[in-house]
Parts: sequence; C-alpha cells; structure tokens
Amino acid sequence: MNIRTALFSSIAVVSMASGAYAADAIVAAEPEPVEYVRVCDAYGSGYFYIPGTETCLSIGGYIRVEERFGPNRSGTSDWSSWTRGQTTISSKSETEFGTLTGVITLRINAENATNQTALLQEGYIDIAHLRVGMQYSWWDNDRSIGTGETDIISSNQTIHNAIRYMYETPDFSAGVMVDELEDAPKPAIPGEQPNNVGIEAQFYGKVGVVSGYLLGSYDTDADEGAIRGILFADLGPGQLGLWGIWASGANYYWEKSEWTVGAQYYVKLNDKWSVTPGYQYFSKTSFDSDGEFTGGDEWRAGITADYKIATNLTTKLSVQYDDPDDADDYVEGFLRFQRNF
Repeated sequence: MNIRTALFSSIAVVSMASGAYAADAIVAAEPEPVEYVRVCDAYGSGYFYIPGTETCLSIGGYIRVEERFGPNRSGTSDWSSWTRGQTTISSKSETEFGTLTGVITLRINAENATNQTALLQEGYIDIAHLRVGMQYSWWDNDRSIGTGETDIISSNQTIHNAIRYMYETPDFSAGVMVDELEDAPKPAIPGEQPNNVGIEAQFYGKVGVVSGYLLGSYDTDADEGAIRGILFADLGPGQLGLWGIWASGANYYWEKSEWTVGAQYYVKLNDKWSVTPGYQYFSKTSFDSDGEFTGGDEWRAGITADYKIATNLTTKLSVQYDDPDDADDYVEGFLRFQRNF
C-alpha cells in the first residue's frame, strides 16, 4: 500500500465516524419558563402572589425582648427576662362574595430555655363582613388604647373561638360577636362553667379630630354585663385618650372593679421620641361569693417612653406606680426592644 492509498483510506474512516457521531448527537432541551414571584398591590404593601394562583400572601411579625421589674416577677425575684417571637401569615383573594381572608398568627413566649409557651394567637376566616375562628375580642387592650401602658381595660383572656359580624366604613363601624369563654377566669367568678358563652357588641365613630368606641358585653354564665367607652381627641401637640368601664357584677370580660375611669396623653416629640403619661382610678376592687363588688379602691399612674432606634427597630420603657387600698403600693414596668418585619 503506497502513501496516497493510506491517506485516502484514513480520511474515509474519519468521515464515516464523524457521520455516526453526528447521528447520535444529544440535543439540549429548551429550559422551562421560570415563574417569578409577582408583587400583589391590591391589598397594600407586603403582599405577593402565590405562584400559579391568584391568591395574595403576606408574612410579617416581630421579635420582642423585655426586662421586666416589679414584685415577685420570677418567684421571689423582682425582675425577669422575657422573649417573644411572633409570625403572622395573611392570605387574600377575590370571590363572588367579596375578599376572602385567612389569617394565622403563631406566637412563642419564652421565660427561659425550658419554660416556653407556643400559641395559635389567631386562626380565622373572614368573608363578607363575617369572621369565624380564633380571634381577638374587642376587649383586647393592645388594640384599643394605643401605646400607653397605664391602662387596665380588660380581664382574663381576650382571644376566643368566636363568630363575628362587622360592618365597617372609614368613619363608622358596628358589629356583634359571640365568644366561647372556655378559659377559666382568674380569680374564679361565681357561676362560671366550662364552655361559657359571651356576647359582645361594639360601635365606632369618628367626627373630625374626635373618635370613640362604645362596647357592651354579656357573660351568660355569670348573668352579668359590662360597658366600656373609649374616646380620643387630637388636642394641642398630642392626642388625649379617655376611658371608662362599668360592670353590673363580676364577669369574664371585666372583674377588676365595679367601675373605673382613666386618661392618657400621647405626645410625639420628634421623629424618634414619644411619651405617654397616664392615670387610672378603680372603685371597689373585690367581689363576694355572689359576684357583687366590695372592697377598697385603687389608683395607678405612670409614664411610657417610646424611641425609634432605626427602621423596624424600637424600644419602650414603661414605669407604673400602683396604690391599692387593700394591699401595699408597688412599682412595676419593663424595658422592651422590638424588631418588626
């Protein structure tokens, strides 16, 4: 075989091999389109669409750390450290009946590494003004009076399995709620039984710089009721808050006293600082075996200072003095740090 014949033979073999490999070549599949998370601005900031659906979701919450002080805060100690972590998941979508809302709030309170409590703080469905599930009572003071800490305007648990109907506009609302009052009151109330039922009705109105709430409730086991009124008015550099409560007898919603009145004044000093001094008076702070109010009176006064450290990071200092007729006077309060998200 001469050199020319060998060269042509080599070229032929390489060509055949190349054709074979070309026939078996792997063709890369086109990548599937990626569905990115879309912002949902129909219900305010923080919502996004769940991919593949028309349901909007928001996730928020806070981490709260407190140094608490007062008589016997932890056993016989007058101070205690305390931490809370809370997350709220809210879903919204449109239906033929209006906006369908679902809310889950999970909360863990920690006194220390072994003494912790996990709670379903909220778990409800809301549609067409109707809300069912675990939800806040209108007696809940954190959602009623604002940033002040002097006020005591509810008794016992303020979260219940309940059914609520509420009509709302920006300047007026009216609603009724039926609560399962299953948690035991402290102290015990004459006539209270498990699976007690309570009824609440609340009205809210706003005219100019004045707004107010009127709340009435009835405890079916105790056969007693309570009425609470709260009034806010923009006055001078701040906002004045007034409140009052009267009860026909000790009941789940209010058993602290026969009646009470209080006031606070919230002042925003600048973009960082605000202060809220307050005062409250209680009449007849005990009750007998029939649930009738007796005993002496009590008053408390204090001040709360709020400071914004940075965006979504705040601190709060509350100092309160309490002077009951039937016990020693005392000072209590806390220093709080909170990170919102």
